[in-house]
Amino acid sequence: MVATPIAATSRYIPPGTTRYYWVATISNYLSPTRGELNAGTDLTGEISAVSGFATSSDQQDTPDLGSRFVSKIPGRITADDSSITMYASSTSSDARTLMPRDTAGYIVAFAEGDVTGQKMDVFPVKVTSVPKSRDVENPAGMTFQYAITRIPAENVTIP
Repeated sequence: MVATPIAATSRYIPPGTTRYYWVATISNYLSPTRGELNAGTDLTGEISAVSGFATSSDQQDTPDLGSRFVSKIPGRITADDSSITMYASSTSSDARTLMPRDTAGYIVAFAEGDVTGQKMDVFPVKVTSVPKSRDVENPAGMTFQYAITRIPAENVTIP
């Protein structure tokens, strides 16, 4: 008897599908309400790049004097350095007014779109800096850098 194959996926690419919201307040970020998500701001249309917004776990060696084999156990969970690069407006009316340095809130990532019943990730964050691009050949922008302040709520069902 052979193992059961994993179910086939419906593959996609992030552009046109993935959405990112900035939500200033969520009472329980492990289970946001539809009203809290709707009160946020959809950043998607102004984003040119996203980096980070992922967690990883260290692995700790657990040597045993009775064996030459060194096994491992999961260690601390850490979050990658995370940022979102967004376009700047010639009128200064852009995301800088929404997320200035030291602002706390939540980045909500909907990898497969904001679709009820699917999954989202909620990252409690604080804006650490917002450096502006000084490139003279490309559209003006700024990179919002975030400290992830608590363990993210990953794979939460969208209400």
